[in-house]
Amino acid sequence: MAKAKILVVDDDPDFVEAMRLTLEPNDYGVISAASGDEGLAKVKSETPDLVILDVIMSSVLDGLQMSQRMQEDSGHKRIPILMVTSIANTDYAALFPTDEYIHIDGFLSKPVPPDVLLQRISELLQSTA
Repeated sequence: MAKAKILVVDDDPDFVEAMRLTLEPNDYGVISAASGDEGLAKVKSETPDLVILDVIMSSVLDGLQMSQRMQEDSGHKRIPILMVTSIANTDYAALFPTDEYIHIDGFLSKPVPPDVLLQRISELLQSTA
């Protein structure tokens, strides 16, 4: 049985596959979505234990909008969100809000070393257990 079910929300199929190849051998179940809207639908239908979320998908701040909508839903606001993004290395970095509360539990910049990713996931899952 899987340790936990992780929803990977990213529009880059190579990143999603890299996450799958890192997580599944470590006994995590992996489901995926390619946009914030699809991610929210999966949160409702699958109830993951943790969400790995990109920022830039169908719109520049798609991931932030998804995290905000999860926070507003009492049934899903306790699901930890690990934001994994390359926004800091793009022209959109200035659009990332730095002066307001963002409903995420961790932040990692791409590319993420697998050991760092697995450690952070383990910490987040333990903190919500």
